Amino acid sequence: MTSGKDDIRLGADIGGTFTDVALDIRGRIFSTKVLTNYTMPEQAILDGIEIVVADAGITAADIGIVIHGTTLATNALIERRGARTAFITTEGFRDVIEMRTENRFEQYDLNLRLPPPLIPREDRFTVRGRIGAEGQELQALDEAALRMIADTIAAQGFGAVAIGFIHAYANPAHERRAREILTEKLDIPISISSEVSPQMREFERFNTVCANAYVRPQMANYLARLQTRLKDMGADCPVFMIHSGGGLISVETASEFPVRLVESGPAGGAIFAADIARRFGMEKVVSYDMGGTTAKICLIEDFAPRTARTFEVARTYRFSKGSGMPISIPVIEMIEIGAGGGSIAWVDAMGRIQTGPESAGSEPGPACYGRGGKRPAITDADLVLGKLDPDNFAGGAIKLDTGASRQAILRDVGERLSLDAVSTAFGICEVVDENMANAARVHAVENGKNISDNIMIAFGGAAPLHAARLCEKLGIDQCLVPQGAGVGSAIGFLKAPFGYEALASKLTRLSQFKSDAINAMLAELKASAEGFVREGTSGKIVCEITAFMRYAGQGWEIPVPLPDRPFGDDAVETLEALFRQNYQRFFGRAIDGLDGLEIEIVTWSVKVAAEQPGTVRHELTSGFRTVERTVTRQVFDPAAGSLQTYAIVERTSLVAGDRVAGPAVIVERETSTVVTSPFDAVIQSDGSILLIRKGGQA
Repeated sequence: MTSGKDDIRLGADIGGTFTDVALDIRGRIFSTKVLTNYTMPEQAILDGIEIVVADAGITAADIGIVIHGTTLATNALIERRGARTAFITTEGFRDVIEMRTENRFEQYDLNLRLPPPLIPREDRFTVRGRIGAEGQELQALDEAALRMIADTIAAQGFGAVAIGFIHAYANPAHERRAREILTEKLDIPISISSEVSPQMREFERFNTVCANAYVRPQMANYLARLQTRLKDMGADCPVFMIHSGGGLISVETASEFPVRLVESGPAGGAIFAADIARRFGMEKVVSYDMGGTTAKICLIEDFAPRTARTFEVARTYRFSKGSGMPISIPVIEMIEIGAGGGSIAWVDAMGRIQTGPESAGSEPGPACYGRGGKRPAITDADLVLGKLDPDNFAGGAIKLDTGASRQAILRDVGERLSLDAVSTAFGICEVVDENMANAARVHAVENGKNISDNIMIAFGGAAPLHAARLCEKLGIDQCLVPQGAGVGSAIGFLKAPFGYEALASKLTRLSQFKSDAINAMLAELKASAEGFVREGTSGKIVCEITAFMRYAGQGWEIPVPLPDRPFGDDAVETLEALFRQNYQRFFGRAIDGLDGLEIEIVTWSVKVAAEQPGTVRHELTSGFRTVERTVTRQVFDPAAGSLQTYAIVERTSLVAGDRVAGPAVIVERETSTVVTSPFDAVIQSDGSILLIRKGGQA
């Protein structure tokens, strides 16, 4: 349970380049960015805490709760730096994670290579025993063979075990018994698929339990170390983690199911944007989060980010869907590309400028950091174009070397294309901006939306530098840059509710629907989810129930929200009506008039979360005072195609109602907002910056 000092909360987000720390004292935010420490990730958090508590005039002992999100699990999967893991599965299913779904994600590539499985074939073991699709035991589990496998695992020095049996989502008895047998001989973490991802579709379920086991020792050690070092510095308070679905869970749960942390940092950013959208009454929002390593785009409708049950990590083929590692857990749905401030710029064999996915990270960082980096990154291009002040980056903590940026850009890109430094830097930024614009368009089209209908909310250290140009490309007329944008995900952690989503696959046709059995299953799921939530709060909770339904024979399902009450005699009629209503909303019309076409439920979801407090609403304003241009510098303006005189304005000097005519750069400690010539910037009542296309109104 949380302590009595809940009015002092701290959020910490470990990213690929920077670690962001935000301290909230009764609504007042103190924040900082420090370079991520790869060898000891918790050190960056401790360094950040020392800075913000000093700024706030408190001590670490005054902190009431720490909320943490991290990319460590994601990076371990991408870089294959997890524990040596043994995978035990049903006889005949040893190669499921290698065969995948046999779909070709790039149909016409004759040299297509599938990503290698997380666990090599020699580390995968099979055992006799079979559960049927209805949960019935078809063949007893071979316990003697399991004990022999345990001896082999012990002798070969494995660090973790994953167990995934066929149809375990319908009946977990064999997996649980296998874990009991292995525990008798092994003292290493054991993950079972019926707990990690109790959903049908064997490839995704097996891959998810393998990923969980693979990162579990590393994450458990890190989280234990973090808690110890926080206590050593005086912060003896509860620590909670934000999971991929956007809720908070205990450190103990996170240590057992670390795969749920894979998208924890980006989830905080989506929550941050959703909270801002709610405050300003923005019903259609596209959040744009650009940090040092990646850029994330997320659609937010009716003040809530879109969610999904599966996503892919480490796409290996031009970010094509199907080329990555599928993880089947609840997640906030977004598209992520390798386009961050540290993304490396290079020239391909056809003489085209490319950016990412490789990143300079924090070590050695872009060339301008002066930490040994020699290759040009997006930050180097932004510096050469005049978007950044070399003497006031990260609040002056990092001095940037413009000469090193020019040299790197010319050596690796400009000289190969016979371009000067400024033209090369502009080309680099145009490529990365166009990549992000294309990602946003694709994400919107995949969800049946028009991207230009949205208001953009930009945050992350690099997003405000590129947001205006991105809006130009996407036809978006308004973009909001909130206060604390540079550490938006960390602030988002502070807005996240305690929440957990429990899922269960139970294939049920409506003609065979039995209310009593389904009510019992949902009650069990609700109790499980509530148990996780009660580890963090004793306050009021809300419950959302969703059935994932389809017409029999279809390959995928649609989510159908349901009322939170037990099913009665009218359950079938209610479910059918709700399914047809949602099917029509998704696809334009329901399928009627076909004999024998049944409706079936595939998976059930029960999401329990702490009730959120009410929100103070703000009205957007177009401003009523024009700020005079006093300080200027030369910045490259895309619309003009040349260096132009930009006004340089300190954000702290602006108050609500001020209007800054573009072109301008509004500077602050953690980021800078570039206002290109087609836009003006207006300060809102909460201090947010609203970019408005000239001639438009808020």
